[in-house]
Amino acid sequence: MCGIVGWSNLKNNIRDYSNIMEEMIDTLKLRGPDSGGMKVYNHALIGHRRLSIVDPKGGLQPMTKKIGSREYTICYNGELYNTEEVREKLLQRGYTFDSYGDTEVLLTSYIEFGKDCVNYINGIFAFGIWDEYNRELFLCRDPLGIKPLFYSFKDGNLVFASEIKTLLKHPSIDSVVDKDGFLELISLGPARNLGDGIFRDIKEVPPANYLIFNDKGVTLKEYWELEVREHEDDLEKTKKYVRDLLVEIIENQLVSDVPVCTFLSGGLDSSIISKVAYDAFERNGQETLNTFSIDYKDNKKFFKKDYFQPNSDSDYVGKMVDFLGSNHHNVVLNNIDLAHALDDATIAADLPGMADIDSSLYLFSKEVRKYATVALSGECADEVFGGYPWFTRQYDSIEIFPWADSIEYRKNILRDDLKYLPIENYTKEVCRNSINKIPKLPGESHDDRIIRELSYLNIKYQMITLINRKDRMTMSNSLEGRVPFADKRLVQYAFNLPKEMKLLHGREKGLLREAVRGLIPDEIIDRKKSPYPKTHNPEYTQEVGKMLQNILNDKTSPIHQIIDYDFVEKMIQTGGSNFKKPWYGQLMTGPQVIAYLIQMNNWMKFYNVKLDI
Repeated sequence: MCGIVGWSNLKNNIRDYSNIMEEMIDTLKLRGPDSGGMKVYNHALIGHRRLSIVDPKGGLQPMTKKIGSREYTICYNGELYNTEEVREKLLQRGYTFDSYGDTEVLLTSYIEFGKDCVNYINGIFAFGIWDEYNRELFLCRDPLGIKPLFYSFKDGNLVFASEIKTLLKHPSIDSVVDKDGFLELISLGPARNLGDGIFRDIKEVPPANYLIFNDKGVTLKEYWELEVREHEDDLEKTKKYVRDLLVEIIENQLVSDVPVCTFLSGGLDSSIISKVAYDAFERNGQETLNTFSIDYKDNKKFFKKDYFQPNSDSDYVGKMVDFLGSNHHNVVLNNIDLAHALDDATIAADLPGMADIDSSLYLFSKEVRKYATVALSGECADEVFGGYPWFTRQYDSIEIFPWADSIEYRKNILRDDLKYLPIENYTKEVCRNSINKIPKLPGESHDDRIIRELSYLNIKYQMITLINRKDRMTMSNSLEGRVPFADKRLVQYAFNLPKEMKLLHGREKGLLREAVRGLIPDEIIDRKKSPYPKTHNPEYTQEVGKMLQNILNDKTSPIHQIIDYDFVEKMIQTGGSNFKKPWYGQLMTGPQVIAYLIQMNNWMKFYNVKLDI
């Protein structure tokens, strides 16, 4: 994968501002440590940093292609999984190629099909193409938002990049967070509204959208959306289709000229991926698959099961490794390091994130990168196949995001003069507006309608939050993360599964479990879902408490602009137990809320955040 950046101004000649572009490109070196480049035009500057995965020599970027008198330049972050299929179509139309990678295929498909190129490609991508002849910029993001693409349009400048920090290097873009941005951050965070970047000057191209910038202005258009239709396949056909398609997707995502590995938690999703990958490696005569799991110092000693985490991963990891015979690496993280990596995780994400759920993935990715450059993992299966506890609850109607149980408590951390903010109403409005976008299927039962609404919310908000986390934490360690369950064909098919099929036998991910029965051990298939592992060691809680107390003791700390000092100090004293429900999802309980406030403070400090609320 890579980092992309570009700047276009159609009225002014910006050729002489390449020094600014160089500074912006430099912010992306971790995303692309292998090479970098820039293409300069009078009205566009296109930059790139590359993490070489396929075709190391032929895939250098920015890539320029000339057809007659017309010239096109692309910067691209992603991977196409149907490269050869698209290449063949273009060869039949008379095009030739100088490389075997996907970058030239993507650029040529745009030259031939224009904006309709999105109908021919399958993969994960964010890219920008400058058409010099028409003086037009085309930006595009993949259907499910696996790859990031931020932009700003201000003072005639259209600036885009893979990361927020890159945009903030542009002189016209300021680090102001206004009332709307702050309300979104404190209400939805670490999630965001689709298309928002929290900072006033920064937006994000939403998943499945493209943006065109030309002399007519800026046009943003959705090119794909989930289709609501009746599911017609019977159970046996459905199970076979899901299994066959999933195997095909995983095998396609193993394509690479550099080492590939898998994350293995001992759960259903990562075990499926690891098994398919292991078999493919063995069939192709490759070296034994490397698998990786994460744990924390003394975690087994302090683990306490609860509703969300009914069991520990380590035993199941061992069972799966024995079954596969993979070359396994168990990465055990130190709790003090985990706490102090919160800053690294914040800088990687450019926003307050998921506390140590982020910093653990950051440190884990750093270790994995010593052995591999590409890692496949099981994110998104829960959103696509109904893996969370809230999928099995009963609802009359959905009034608020099911992972947002803490909304009524969030105000407690705010200063008195900010407690007026309509956090609960805002969150409910965002949720309801999202549900209202889902077409209704005539004759659909109440339960099937609810399960579709839950699936939609999870795909559009929960899934993209985890995808963003995965991208930033892995790419900040120059590790490409691939998520096979986030293939639009699989997502579309599962979206229309009726409740009794998706939750087969009344179980979360019931259909997926039965679809892969016989592929992996029953003990793994029947294991109750357990989320991403977090630390339970009180050493971590004590360390983040000390860190936050030091922040509170410093009266210049920017977080004093927003917090209720007494409530936050009590959080430290109680280890976070006075915050009654998870801040977000299943994992952000008391210690993670303390860590989140550390991230909030240091984000405001590192990014010189100017609050206008």
